[in-house]
Amino acid sequence: MPEAYIALTPVHWFYLVGVLVILFTMILRKDTPLVCIAFLFGIGVVGKCSLAGGIQTIFSSIIYAISEFREVIATIALVTAFSKCLRELGSDALLMKPVSKVMRTPAVSWWILGGIMFVFSLFLWPSPAVALVGAIVLPIAVQSGLTPLAAAMAMNLFGHGFALSYDAVIQGAPAISAGAADISTTDILSKGRPLFWIMGITCVCSAFLLNRMTLAGQRKNEDQRNNLKITDLPEKQEDSGEETPEEKGDRKKQYSTTAKTLAVLTPIAFLMDILFMFLFKLKGGDATSLVAGTAVILMCVGAVMEFKAGSLEKVTEYVTDGFLFAIRIFAPVIVIGAFFFLGGNGITHILGDSYERGILNDWALWLAHHAPLNRYMTALLQLVIGGLTGLDGSGFSGLPLTGALARTFGTATGASIPVLACLGQISAIFIGGGTVVPWGLIPVAAICNVDPVELARKNMLPVFIGLTCTFLVACLVL
Repeated sequence: MPEAYIALTPVHWFYLVGVLVILFTMILRKDTPLVCIAFLFGIGVVGKCSLAGGIQTIFSSIIYAISEFREVIATIALVTAFSKCLRELGSDALLMKPVSKVMRTPAVSWWILGGIMFVFSLFLWPSPAVALVGAIVLPIAVQSGLTPLAAAMAMNLFGHGFALSYDAVIQGAPAISAGAADISTTDILSKGRPLFWIMGITCVCSAFLLNRMTLAGQRKNEDQRNNLKITDLPEKQEDSGEETPEEKGDRKKQYSTTAKTLAVLTPIAFLMDILFMFLFKLKGGDATSLVAGTAVILMCVGAVMEFKAGSLEKVTEYVTDGFLFAIRIFAPVIVIGAFFFLGGNGITHILGDSYERGILNDWALWLAHHAPLNRYMTALLQLVIGGLTGLDGSGFSGLPLTGALARTFGTATGASIPVLACLGQISAIFIGGGTVVPWGLIPVAAICNVDPVELARKNMLPVFIGLTCTFLVACLVL
């Protein structure tokens, strides 16, 4: 066992109550920042034993959350700015033409969008994949009638869930789990392959079946459609009649030389990004920065070609709109994340060096020490502990713990260590990597312009169905 004894303090109990109250508030469909601030203050008072400590903890935790989210905020802002440029020039309509012939119905669009996200996430990881797919494929899917929330579910479950938990190409997650469990990465991928595929297929299929009647439909608020930052999409025509002269004039006006040039340059530039990622083995933040930087350059090229001297003001307008959009989306999530970062390694930065390990990690270890052990109980514990460590919004932070516990549990009960490690990895990444906790799925929610809390609610049932099926299969192969 990684630790011989875990002593629970009032901070641990106060934090546990905070987690339960926040989750209950979300279930009631109420906003949670006020609740998070109240518990941050309480934890600061208890942890630092002073009223001033509670006040300082609120600010320190929010600053830490901003530092953790800054890369995603900047990426969303810059891709949104580029998307606004595409929309204004009309390049988005040209980009949509070829693929729109295939993505004709919401159901087909859902699977194609998810499949593209899955493949890109396997090779690039989800963060840069969200920017690429969101900029090019997402508008086509929405134009076919797929609602932004359904599109966000497809991108999220296929990318941050299925592809990231499997991670068979880059092998970042399996390598961490295998290292902690003292086994090879090959063991994780080979012996755990049935679990990865059962989890992924069950999750995405259940999500599709549960929501097949609502994949398409009129949005409740027409302004939400107009505010979609990827592209302003035309309403679907109910009849097959010819366009009016005004529509033809608008369409002709959209297809300027600049629009055509940018429509050609955009896929070429992003394909070059993918090539560079392979050649120079870029991943994670490096890959994301390459995508975001490319979007900025394309935005500037389009603005200069179209507006000439006016491009100075246009670029400022695009960037300002992009950052305003990103900050509006992230403002409440920063406060929520500030509380949950106390559950992981962020606690040292927020409360000081006297706290060396996250509160959620302590709870996971305590649970591991006090639960009765047999093969099936250890499998359940791996799922629960992986989920607990994922509540801080970082699916990878709990992998060293679940890997080490897999080694301990497997040795004690004779269960398969790779299978146990896979269970912990699947649970930690599906929950913490960005499908269930709202503060972990912000990139997709922002790109699709949907409420992250609502997206988390829609994802929750399919993910838990997948985890249940995966647990039952694991019990057969342990």
